[in-house]
Order: sequence, then C-alpha cells, then structure tokens
Amino acid sequence: MSATHSRGPTDGFPPLPPAFESYADESLAQAPAGGPGKNGLLEATFAREGANPTRLIRDHVKVPYHLTGTLESDPAPGLTTLVAQEPTGGVAQGDRHRMVIDARAGSRAHVTTQSATKVHSMSANYAHLDASLRAEAGSYLEYLPGATIINEDARCLQTVRVDLADDACVIVGDILVPDGLSDHEPFSFDHYHARVEAEHDGRLVCADAVDLRPSERNPQDSASVGEYGVVGSLYVFVPASSDGTAEFFLEELVEGIYDRISDREGVQAGVSTLPHEVGAVVRILGHREADVTEALRAAWDETRQQRLGVGAPADRRY
Repeated sequence: MSATHSRGPTDGFPPLPPAFESYADESLAQAPAGGPGKNGLLEATFAREGANPTRLIRDHVKVPYHLTGTLESDPAPGLTTLVAQEPTGGVAQGDRHRMVIDARAGSRAHVTTQSATKVHSMSANYAHLDASLRAEAGSYLEYLPGATIINEDARCLQTVRVDLADDACVIVGDILVPDGLSDHEPFSFDHYHARVEAEHDGRLVCADAVDLRPSERNPQDSASVGEYGVVGSLYVFVPASSDGTAEFFLEELVEGIYDRISDREGVQAGVSTLPHEVGAVVRILGHREADVTEALRAAWDETRQQRLGVGAPADRRY
C-alpha cells in the first residue's frame, strides 16, 4: 500500500507546538490523518430557563464520537450530564478529535467520557484531542473526561481552551496514565503534550502545560514527577466579579481543597491560586490511578459543595 500524506484538518484546532508541526509532515500508510473515521467532532449546546432543568438544545457528532442523549440523575439542581462515547476502542495515529461545548447563560452541565481514552502505539504522525469550552454568564460547566492512557511510542497532543464570562464556573480535569496497556516500562511513549488555556473577556488569564518527552528528559527526575507515575490535574475557573464574591469563594475553595487532599495516602498533592484571581489549579502525583482519581474526586467534591451546595454524584468516577 502506498503511503498517504496528510496533515489532517486544522480548522477549529489551535496552532501546533513546533514538535507536532514536524510530526504532522510524516506520512501514514493507511487512511490519511484526519480522514474519514479519524476526524471526530462533537458539538453540544446547553441552555436553561430559570430554575428549570438544563437541556441539550443542539448537538452534532461525527465518527468516532457517538451520543445517546443526556442523563438527569445528578443531585445538583438543574444540572444535566452528557457522556461522549467512542466505540472504536481507542485513539490511533493520525486521529484528530474535537469537542465544542457551549454552556448558555445560567445552564449547568457535566461532560465526561464513557471510559478512559486509550492512545495506541504509533509509528508516524500523532493524535490530537481538543476541547473548546464556552461558558456564558452564570453558567456552570464541568469537563471531566476519563483518564488518558498513553501506550508505547505514542504521540498525543491534548488541548483545552476555555472562554469564560463573568460569574461563570468551569471545571476541567485530566489524569495521565503513562504505562499503557502492554508489558513495558512507564513513560515509554514518544511525546505527550497537554495544554490548558483560559480567557476571560478576551484576555488570556491561564496558560498551563504538561510537556513530556522521555527520550529527551526523564520525566521521573526530581524536577518533574519524581518517583511517581500518574499525574492528575484539576482546574477550577471562577473569574472575579465586581462585588468581590468570587474572590471570597476562591479563598475558601483553596483552603477547603487543601484540607481534603494534603494528607491523603499514596499521593503528593497541592493546590494553588491561578493568576488574576481567576481560579485554582490542583496537581496530584501518585503511583496508582485509583489513588490519584480518588484525590482528584475529593477536590472536585469540595468545589461542588462550595459552589452548588451538593457533592459529586456517586455514579461519576471523579
């Protein structure tokens, strides 16, 4: 079979880091990068009137994404849950998957995946997983996908972009499991780059990245993740409001999360206030995915308790 050369789609995706620009020029021997079945798209818009439940008023999906409606079992009043399904069994080289989530004013939504995202081994090119989240005034949006499992020789770029209005709250979670599904050493992937950016009223207020290239630098040195193998991150975006309530909430939130995660067994964890008083970031390192997930869930639960008055639902992993 002759090689197929394609960078894949670029519309709607953020600019590539330099290393991934180079990967994009590598030819694939099978379907082209971003071709049919590899150019996944999920668009969802949530809206709510008054105290009524939040509704999914618009959705559009392209393979490999699949939707089967929303769930209304969340204990938070008016909050609906959307589970993105990928029946293909994992992410392969040349895949370009994009989510676009829009939370209208006053809406409340939780977006997750049916399971962990498995990034398979690669011989060329890369995979890109992108999420674009927009939260209008007074909305509450959670984007908490399952863990990302990176297999040997894989290259994975994950980008999350958040557009915040006043009095909105957006929670973004991520767990990296670097030992894959086969019998090999941890951190045997080629390149993993996860970037989270947030804007408030058109101004960049957060830019954070985890960029791991094991062949160039050992991720387990003392200046990176050390002896640990699983990395968890939770971002809570709550832009400041004119009456000062957001600042007060942020102080209470950071203290509450620290109390919940600082002394947990099996993990090293910390919480910091983001620049511009726009929110908080939690970082957790552990040996086991279960320990990191439980710690991240505790931070999420504390955020919900303070923001919504109810904790995390029992049927959600974190």
